[in-house]
Amino acid sequence: MPGRDFWTNQQWRLERILALIVILWAIFLLTSAPGWTTTLTGVPMFFLGMALAFRWVRRGLRRTIWRLRNRLIVTYIFIGVVPVLLIVLLVGLGSYIIFGQVADYLINTEMQRRAESLTAAAEGLILAPPQSLDARVDEVGKRLTRRFPHVEVVAVHGEKRYSWPDDSALTSPAKWPDYSGLVQRNDRHFVMAHLKREGTEVTLLAPMNSDILSNMLPGMAEVQFFELGVNKTLEHGPGTPVKGQNPDPDLTIRRGQHIPPKSNQFDFEVVWLSSPSVPDWFKPDEKHDAILSITTRPSAVVNVLFGTTFTIEQGSLLAFLIVAGIFLVVETGSIIIGVSLTRTMTGAVHELYEGTQHVTAGDFSHRITLHGTDQLADLGRSFNSMTENLERLIVVAKEKERLQSELEIARGVQDQLFPKSAPATKTISLCGSCRPARMVSGDYYDYLCLPDGNIALAVGDVAGKGIAAALLMASIQSIMRTQLAAGVRPSNGCAGAGAVSKMVAELNRQLYANTSAEKYATFCFGLYDEERRSLTYTNAGHLPPILVHGGTPQQLEVTGTVVGAFPHMAYEERTIEMGPGDILVAYTDGIVEPENVYGEEFGVDRMMDLVMKYQTESSDEIIVRIMEAVPHWTGSSELSDDMTVVLARRMK
Repeated sequence: MPGRDFWTNQQWRLERILALIVILWAIFLLTSAPGWTTTLTGVPMFFLGMALAFRWVRRGLRRTIWRLRNRLIVTYIFIGVVPVLLIVLLVGLGSYIIFGQVADYLINTEMQRRAESLTAAAEGLILAPPQSLDARVDEVGKRLTRRFPHVEVVAVHGEKRYSWPDDSALTSPAKWPDYSGLVQRNDRHFVMAHLKREGTEVTLLAPMNSDILSNMLPGMAEVQFFELGVNKTLEHGPGTPVKGQNPDPDLTIRRGQHIPPKSNQFDFEVVWLSSPSVPDWFKPDEKHDAILSITTRPSAVVNVLFGTTFTIEQGSLLAFLIVAGIFLVVETGSIIIGVSLTRTMTGAVHELYEGTQHVTAGDFSHRITLHGTDQLADLGRSFNSMTENLERLIVVAKEKERLQSELEIARGVQDQLFPKSAPATKTISLCGSCRPARMVSGDYYDYLCLPDGNIALAVGDVAGKGIAAALLMASIQSIMRTQLAAGVRPSNGCAGAGAVSKMVAELNRQLYANTSAEKYATFCFGLYDEERRSLTYTNAGHLPPILVHGGTPQQLEVTGTVVGAFPHMAYEERTIEMGPGDILVAYTDGIVEPENVYGEEFGVDRMMDLVMKYQTESSDEIIVRIMEAVPHWTGSSELSDDMTVVLARRMK
């Protein structure tokens, strides 16, 4: 039912209209208003109420069959129960019709037999000599009285009339041909036999009231006639008793007296109606439709048909009843099994629905209770397995989110380790860029201005990727800057006095001592002397830097092995002169080793070609071109390794 919003919510506007109409109708009814006012409000109230009732019923059905269990039950009712009910109804109706028709046939057959016996008696009187008619009429009347209570017999030969009983006022009907059967006289029904031969006319008339009709087949049915109410004019006036009719109280209809008793709980009462056409006593050509009512029971009809002796017909009936009973038992069992299976299926579906509700709410710990070993149970196990996996995935996702956050922090810290801007120099310009393949990089580059005005620059590539490589890279930078802060400078101001190689050797020793055996790095370190315009470097296993000198590219020499792999290594150093416009490019293997779809590496030659092609461009532009060329070569935006480039250009 609607709540407080009944008078405001648009959803209930038709209900509000109906409520107002009902109030008006009640006011008109209670105040004795003119009749047209109650009609004026009652008609729309009826139709609107019917429409709303239909809508509410439809809503109720929708809500009822929303649940799968109710939907399956409704489906089962229409598929299984309704056809059975229709079959039962058809069998019951067919049985009703069969027993009614059989009872009607038996009653009409018995009346016909009685009419034939009257006709046989009439024929006997017709054939009797005229002088013996009086005695024969008495004889026939006495004999027929035992079977036909209150029978009347009249025989007319010439001027003489003979009758039974003696005081009978019955006269031979006028305009009647020979006839045998039912006849109506003054709203009462009789069996009549009428014959006329060679001057002799015989009429026999036996009343057919309820008692007589019901006793024709004792114990089978209660039988009686009803008139359809057709207006007619009788010779003696409607309802006027005819002289000679016996007003014996036994002829009075006593309804219910002859209805057979029940033989069992299923022995239902059958009321059958037939409409025979009965000629009128006074007007033979005019027939009246009467209603013959037969009230019986199936057991009574069966007893009349088959008697008390077991016959083949009784065996067939018994077999039919046994089959019907088996059918009823099987159908009942089917309904019970169907309902049980329906409850099993819908219960499993309901538990799955409850499980999805828990999952929607974020509760992945909910588990479905499993029953049986069928497919629905397997579905429940799959759901439980899914929620377990989801629960684990949520934990993994949260851990991954935590690690991602830590990686973001690590990347931010690493970004702080890379130089933010090139130092202010007189004769050389520096720039560099690192693009990590993952969140953090194992590549390293650095340049800084020393207190004496010279420039230190370095490029490294740590073995591996990820956090471990980034931590080793941070260690290299820390060691290098610590040594630079201690004052590293070539002896006597000469770039070739071994200070650079000694610093790399010290870096190697510290890395080996403070890291695991499998941790190592390639490293290239150099000191640029602003006064001499020369670069002294040591290359510890790193890729040879490219020097463009005098318009010609060349690779610098490698002077030692990687750092951190061996405890005591000797490194050499080299010194090169940088003329105006010379370009020095140091890089990591993430630049030259990526392969295209055909397995070809980008290579040092393409690197040199790019540097030569864009040598007149700014240093930043050259680095951008290199960083763009590598992904274009591989055809993928995903990097296979960290890419780092450091470029130094001698200014003019």
